[in-house]
Amino acid sequence: MSTPTQLSSALAGRRLVLALDRRAEELAAALIRHGAEIQHAPAMSMIPHVDDPQLLARTAELIALPPSLLIATTGVGVRGWFEAADAAGLAPSLRAALAGTRVLARGPKARGAAQQVGLTVDWVAQEGTSAEVIAHLAGQDLTGIRAAVQHHGSGADGLDEALQGAGAEVVALTVYRWGPPRDPAAVHRSVLDAAAGAVDAVLFTAAPGTENWLVAAEQAGALPEIAARTRAGELVMAAVGPLTAAPLEARGMSALLPARSRMGALVRAVVQHFDPTAQKDLS
Repeated sequence: MSTPTQLSSALAGRRLVLALDRRAEELAAALIRHGAEIQHAPAMSMIPHVDDPQLLARTAELIALPPSLLIATTGVGVRGWFEAADAAGLAPSLRAALAGTRVLARGPKARGAAQQVGLTVDWVAQEGTSAEVIAHLAGQDLTGIRAAVQHHGSGADGLDEALQGAGAEVVALTVYRWGPPRDPAAVHRSVLDAAAGAVDAVLFTAAPGTENWLVAAEQAGALPEIAARTRAGELVMAAVGPLTAAPLEARGMSALLPARSRMGALVRAVVQHFDPTAQKDLS
């Protein structure tokens, strides 16, 4: 594997823990370009359901009786759903069935993925929360409406219940779910290192991963020192967005957040935190 092109030395001498599974190598490469040393400690895993007979059966149901409403919650979920449909030879029929469907996206990533698979997105929740989607639908009479909800890794965040409460018939699509870390020992080592001062920053990209890493720290007895180092400014907790940072905030720890909830923006935020002179277009 070729060495990433060096863009700056803003993170030279800095050791960063990546407490994420999906796209970890991509994020690591971006940080290494600024001189960082990377420690991988994915605090959760993604378990795909693309071969799940129930997912394919519900996809076939939607093709036979297209929904009036589709809520796309994540980019990886939308792409995974269409990949599963494609593998089963259903993708063209699914695309055609959804041609007249009103599509709501829970955030820009879900919107981008929906557009990539050929769907027209009618509305997007700018902050990427299910609460925004529920608020957007509040007051609408959905009696008799057939609504499909693509669940994210932790479930539906009350979307199914809100739709059913408004009278809709809900078809739930579970494309993947979050599972335990594949390497608990790596997570354990990372929390001890963070507590001991051997780590400069920990990066998170999904709330379940943040929660799992913090629980591992609690179980190892390392959380008090991690919290103290964070509050003293000796350890940076960096999260891709407010939802991802919520478990940190709940424990009284602030998080470094990028201007936009994107991987590239997270890299820029971390680079500029450690080197305020770094150009804003570095990525």
